[in-house]
Amino acid sequence: MWRDSGEVEPTQAREMIPDLTVMSGATLPDAPLRAERDRPFLIKHGKHLRGLFDRFIARFSLVSTDPVLDVRDFAWTQALRANWQAIRAEAIAAAFDQHPAPSLSMVSPDHRAIAPMHKWRSFFLYGYGYFVRENLDRCPVTTRLVEAIPGLNSAFFSILAPGTHIPAHRGVTKGLITCHLGLIVPRDGDARMRIDDRIVRWAEGETLVFDDTYDHEVWNDTSGTRVVLLIQFRRPLRQPGRWFVDRFLAWIRGSAFVQDARTNVLRWNKALATD
Repeated sequence: MWRDSGEVEPTQAREMIPDLTVMSGATLPDAPLRAERDRPFLIKHGKHLRGLFDRFIARFSLVSTDPVLDVRDFAWTQALRANWQAIRAEAIAAAFDQHPAPSLSMVSPDHRAIAPMHKWRSFFLYGYGYFVRENLDRCPVTTRLVEAIPGLNSAFFSILAPGTHIPAHRGVTKGLITCHLGLIVPRDGDARMRIDDRIVRWAEGETLVFDDTYDHEVWNDTSGTRVVLLIQFRRPLRQPGRWFVDRFLAWIRGSAFVQDARTNVLRWNKALATD
């Protein structure tokens, strides 16, 4: 299980993995950014409205609205834990061999304030109903497992270079819940996340389910690279909360927030294919 501050689950037997610390200085293809179109109102200006909407959604939640949720309430997380080594092998092959995954700030302009270039990278499989076919083809086991998740919204490998700090931030909507599966967790320092007033630490092969609309921040105070499979899925809701979230996510799906990221991922893959 995931542990609060002071308790870390012993790491399971490690396989031989490549030295991933070199990725922070890698030479990258010149993939153009798209960032200047209008941003979604709630992302750019709507913090107060977002809080109002999140309180409305919470009233209809069928699961806990606490910062950290019980993984036992989400039976599908067991399949991730049972197959974590196969998922890790696919992450290493896809996101590190030949070329590193792109910086999140390059993929998603809306994350530039919290995602230092070449420090927080992402290898996307799914995002808001869109998928990246060539990425799925490189990760068949991971693809099969995430496609079985009820209400899947997004799935990608989230990669933090040594010494990275992701400052405090909040997610877009309480209509989504986040799950992390620990894949590579360095042990020579402190890799941790604060969610509201709780500190959690990752363990390889274990899952963490949490509500990212609570203020949270991340540190990788180690000399190694931290890798998780990050999944976002729809919060189980009663009506009319489910109807509201469906409409909101459809709007976000068509916005620059998603469309710019989709375009940048496709351009990145095209640049690598011709490199």
